[in-house]
Amino acid sequence: MATQTRPRERLSVSDEQLVAGEGVHLDVRPAGFALRAASAALDALVYLVGYVGLLILTMTVLSSDDFPFAIDEALMSAIALSLLVVCLVIAPCVVETLSHGRSVGKLATGLRIVRDDGGASGFRQALIRSLLGFIELYGTFGGIAIITGLVNSRAKRLGDILAGTTCQRERAPKLRSHLGPMPPQLIAWAGIADAGRLPDRTARRVLDYLDQAEHLTPAHRDRAAGEIARETLPHVHPIPDVDADTYLRGLAVLRRDRELAALSAIDRREMALAPTLNGMPHSFPDRG
Repeated sequence: MATQTRPRERLSVSDEQLVAGEGVHLDVRPAGFALRAASAALDALVYLVGYVGLLILTMTVLSSDDFPFAIDEALMSAIALSLLVVCLVIAPCVVETLSHGRSVGKLATGLRIVRDDGGASGFRQALIRSLLGFIELYGTFGGIAIITGLVNSRAKRLGDILAGTTCQRERAPKLRSHLGPMPPQLIAWAGIADAGRLPDRTARRVLDYLDQAEHLTPAHRDRAAGEIARETLPHVHPIPDVDADTYLRGLAVLRRDRELAALSAIDRREMALAPTLNGMPHSFPDRG
């Protein structure tokens, strides 16, 4: 298989991994800056609208003629400040704690806040994020959060760094149905190929490339296919004498068909063993 010598170009796949306390790499995809910004904007809109609505309602009640006590300007300011803290600090903390890292914005964008070791975010993390969020999101109009998110490789804001949390993408990707049959020139190769288990990152890059290939220019497609194909070479033998794009398509179809055959074999064995596993011993009657 011919290799490309042109400058390499990466697809939009994150190389970041979360590591559990036992040193195990977790196959999760940290959220990018754009998704995090959209989620934060939605959350800010919800909390600010809630604050304005609650402030108008409170001031209307306190300034009405039926209210028994006189309210001076200092007390009004104190009440407005208290409502601001409730809506922009306490409410986000409570929502994230009860929902284990979710919020309105994160539900809309398919994100969740988790600890750096992959565990569920708790009250301590939510409190730190909320306190710092009041400063970096609202106090600086998002300036600190934007700068930190652009600089950090996982798009973390300052609150995430100090709380030890990260934001991961939870929404499941669409099922791929575009693989089609094995390329004709690889049918003989598929019968003898030894394609070991690909690393999760490599397998994801192959499928992402096949999703994006038709939208890439020929030069970019050749560069991307060549780079990803080289990444799979240690796990495949023999290597077919075809171009990188055809090789990746054949490899994806081969892995799909073999995984489907393995799952079908498991189903057949379970069905064959079902009478023995579910039956009563020594013709003992089944009493329900």
